[in-house]
Amino acid sequence: MRFRVKALSGGADVLSYVVDAADEADARRQVSGAGLAFISIARERSINFGKRSTRVPLVTFSQEMVALLDAGLSLVESIETLGEKEASPTVKRTLDQVLVRLREGQTFGAALAEHPHSFPALYVATVRASERTGALREALTRYVAYQQQIDVLRKSLVNASIYPAVLCGAGLLVVAFLMGYVVPRFSSIYEDLGGNLPLASRLLMHWGQFLDTHGALVAVGTLGFIVGMVYTFTRPTVRAAIGARIARIPALGARLHIYQLARLYRTVGMLQRGGTPMVTAMRMSAGLLGTNLRAAFADATQGVREGRSIADAMEQYGLTTPVAARMLRVGERSGNMGEMMERIAAFYDEELSRWVGLVTRLIEPALMSLIGVVIGVIVVLMYFPIFELAGSIK
Repeated sequence: MRFRVKALSGGADVLSYVVDAADEADARRQVSGAGLAFISIARERSINFGKRSTRVPLVTFSQEMVALLDAGLSLVESIETLGEKEASPTVKRTLDQVLVRLREGQTFGAALAEHPHSFPALYVATVRASERTGALREALTRYVAYQQQIDVLRKSLVNASIYPAVLCGAGLLVVAFLMGYVVPRFSSIYEDLGGNLPLASRLLMHWGQFLDTHGALVAVGTLGFIVGMVYTFTRPTVRAAIGARIARIPALGARLHIYQLARLYRTVGMLQRGGTPMVTAMRMSAGLLGTNLRAAFADATQGVREGRSIADAMEQYGLTTPVAARMLRVGERSGNMGEMMERIAAFYDEELSRWVGLVTRLIEPALMSLIGVVIGVIVVLMYFPIFELAGSIK
């Protein structure tokens, strides 16, 4: 779920931003964990049928900002230039509002924080940290690299699932065509031979007769079932329950665990390198984890706040692996924890990519075999009466 939160920062600024949380209590915990004074909270409605997205494309925006800053333009001139060339009215309006706040004397981070739909809390935190060091260009470059690395892993997972999804879709369409069109025609032809057919063929023929008689009712029922399933799977509680069950599957659950840790380490590392304190970076990154890991991560964050070693705290609560724990200890000794966390995330990404490639090579022939067997069985059962007729003629 998404919640719009208003909170008071240590600098007496009122912040309004969107939090991803399992429920309202979880959103409140994230606000208090970030060191903010809670003011109000309201659930964000995410259904926007027919409306275009109003978010600023952060990667493109950051790359163009870096190019303009490198060219010698000031921050105000850069925002003004980007607003003038913007074609989207909603994005242009957002940039114009940011420009007004900058001219009023507000900081860049405070101006961006007023538009949580366009600039997420992670992006605002990156900018705020750069304002303390005066390295805005480096912070934006770091965020672009971070987002591109996140997108690479996401795209690899999506690309790996495209072919299996196409196979399943094609198989289901063929099965639906056979069961919804071909079988009813065959059943009317073989109606007089029902007693001489094996049980499986008789059941198939009965299905064809029923569909031929009550086709409209079956179509309405199927449509209602599909709509009901889509609605059910969009419910946060149902998705959380499914995610918890998947997490208990040994092989798949372990990889999902690694995927969450990769995102977590990369985000914390990016914030650390930008100058954000470790405890603050950990609190801000908690929303990236699933509900099954957030409580453990909150305990680990509290342990780090109390002075414990990061490696020990993460290892105690199951938020690392043996290799990552060793790398964390090296980062603590060298004082370069941000870079070390990003290296851990890269290590996890490579491990996930190898696993996804292996699973894809295994699952594609398995799906093709399964679909072929299902279609073959249906065809054989439909043509079995012909074999019976041929035998009776002899």
